[in-house]
Amino acid sequence: MNEQETTPPCIIVVLGARGDLTKRLVMPALYNLRRAGALGEQFAIVGMDHGDISERSWRTMMGQSMTELLSSRDAEFQTDEFDTDTWEWLRERMHYLRGDFTDLGAYQALDGVLEKLHKRYGTQGNVLFYLATAARFFEPVLLNLGEAGLVKQREGQGWRRVIVEKPFGHDLPSAVALNATVARVLHEDQVFRIDHFLGKETVQNILAFRFANGLFEPVWNRDRIDHVQITAAETIGVEGRGRFYDPTGCLRDMVPNHLFQLLAMIAMEPPAAFTTEAMHRRRAEVIEAVRPIKPEDVVRGQYASGAVSRSAVPGYREEDTVPEDSETETYVAMKLQVDTWRWAGVPFYLRTGKRLRERTTEIAIRFKPAPLAPFRSTEVGGYGPDWLVLHIQPDEGISLQFDVKRPGAQVALAPVRMDFRYRDWFPKEYTVGYERLLQDCMKGEAGLFQDAAMVEAAWRIVQPILDAWKQPPSDFPNYAAGSAGPSAADALLAMNGGHAWRALTPGRKPPPRRAPEARSSAATPIKKATKKIAKKASKATPKRAAAPAAKSAQGAAGSHGKVAKTSVTKRATKKVAKAAAKTVSKAAAGKSAAKKSASKTAVRTPRS
Repeated sequence: MNEQETTPPCIIVVLGARGDLTKRLVMPALYNLRRAGALGEQFAIVGMDHGDISERSWRTMMGQSMTELLSSRDAEFQTDEFDTDTWEWLRERMHYLRGDFTDLGAYQALDGVLEKLHKRYGTQGNVLFYLATAARFFEPVLLNLGEAGLVKQREGQGWRRVIVEKPFGHDLPSAVALNATVARVLHEDQVFRIDHFLGKETVQNILAFRFANGLFEPVWNRDRIDHVQITAAETIGVEGRGRFYDPTGCLRDMVPNHLFQLLAMIAMEPPAAFTTEAMHRRRAEVIEAVRPIKPEDVVRGQYASGAVSRSAVPGYREEDTVPEDSETETYVAMKLQVDTWRWAGVPFYLRTGKRLRERTTEIAIRFKPAPLAPFRSTEVGGYGPDWLVLHIQPDEGISLQFDVKRPGAQVALAPVRMDFRYRDWFPKEYTVGYERLLQDCMKGEAGLFQDAAMVEAAWRIVQPILDAWKQPPSDFPNYAAGSAGPSAADALLAMNGGHAWRALTPGRKPPPRRAPEARSSAATPIKKATKKIAKKASKATPKRAAAPAAKSAQGAAGSHGKVAKTSVTKRATKKVAKAAAKTVSKAAAGKSAAKKSASKTAVRTPRS
């Protein structure tokens, strides 16, 4: 955040002041903005909620919440050191008003509070209303804001704007109805339909990466790209929010907003200019071009009990505030087709879920393989796909994986990777994704928000799925907490061109070291010896580790670089490696130094 970009004078009214969203994202974003110097002295916050608590209690509640977030591994709010001066500045500007969201009298009382605060802080009549309530309150809040005259803009008396959170609607009919309510109360330039994924630097960088670099845009099409995977995986469960989450579910919560916005940024055509209207139009074109989805192209899941980060966690139906017989999905995977000239025939795979193995959000683009014609007469060995991966969180950056020649006399390919990490090139900035969006809203810039057409186009895609899912699932729960999701999601990709999901990993690991295809005379004895070693190692390994040990050793000598998915204990691995080294030495006796090197590579246990 640029310290020179100070926001205009403003009062932010947070409706739903005690809610999870306010604690987890809105207040941390305001803290970060102030610490970066982006909030000036002409600023105040009013929290409105139905809870009968004092202003002091609300301030204390927010402070405790931020402290708890800093101690959480999965929280988006992070900082090297909590700045108490920044928090005290913000805390002194926090005011609380108890009010029922459906009671017009509460909004009339709010009008009086705002009038006093404008005089106290010199905020010039500018007010930003943030609807951080449950979605069922959106319509009554909007109608009461209009009835109380709180969103009416008068010449010379400041601006009035409204942020509406996701999900914007519960289905297509409700989204259309909510847009109609918005149109009755507000002008379109007053409403900001927020999606905090668009506030993340790595998401905003997608357009710069695509359109500012002549290297990538020429291959950004159906001729060079095989398929695209978009993943938003979470390790957390519902975290006590079952009453909100259960009637919503994973599909409504994540797909029409977060995942479709990432899809739009990847697949959109270049705009003539980066104006609000041009950006809205280009993103909406992508969503409107998505082919109607068949039920067989979508997988849903619900997590059972399991372990995440070696800690036992309950199943979804065992969570507090979740019904014991809940049929709500916590995982969704789907295949989409974008019917445009650029993307015809290229599948887009989307997946998102809770209580998965790792927390990661990424966009992975797999390029079509080269024909390898020049290598037909040589021992090329296993070769794999080239990947371009945009890491959205937590390890922000971009990586490019491709094949090179492995050093040695043989022509053998090996995958390597070039990595760009934000932290290596730019000063660390702690953000939760809302900072830029709040700034833009206060400045009246809506390019990173959704318009009515985009929202309705997204719901139009998922409505047939919602209709099909009225039939209760027969297999819930169908994946263990701490896993990669239901097996049906793997089958979905396997049936579509033999594709496979990228592994959920904690950050970026080196690409697997694939062994060259074994065609030499030494290959057969090495394979036999490796199997023998694996068999011996399995005897020295506990029963649970025996099968993975054998699989690991066999996979190491196999062609096409199949990487073993499981690992043995450190002790067994050392035994295998030591014995393998001796066997390779004997098998390769009298051969050239180059073939010795190749043979060693063939039996070395690959890193995942």
